[in-house]
Amino acid sequence: MNDDKRTVQMPHNLTLNDRRKLSLTGVEEVIGCDEEVLTVKTVMGEMIVSGSMLHIGSFNRSTGELKIDGQIKELIYADAQPKQRGFFSRIFK
Repeated sequence: MNDDKRTVQMPHNLTLNDRRKLSLTGVEEVIGCDEEVLTVKTVMGEMIVSGSMLHIGSFNRSTGELKIDGQIKELIYADAQPKQRGFFSRIFK
């Protein structure tokens, strides 16, 4: 019997409406939040949302859905994802 444990990764999407409403999926946790900076851990890395009058509208940890309201000025991924090697780099080591 094969005891493979495979984890299913949540999809990570974001939707920004009129720079006032941000919807994120694939959020694992909220690291920090104040009116100007919100930091979250997503399945694609740490994300920093900056702006003014930011607040969390809702967060469902089990589904990974987060809704943020306020004036959104900037979205930054703080850590880079590992680069996947291309076809030729795997052939020509």
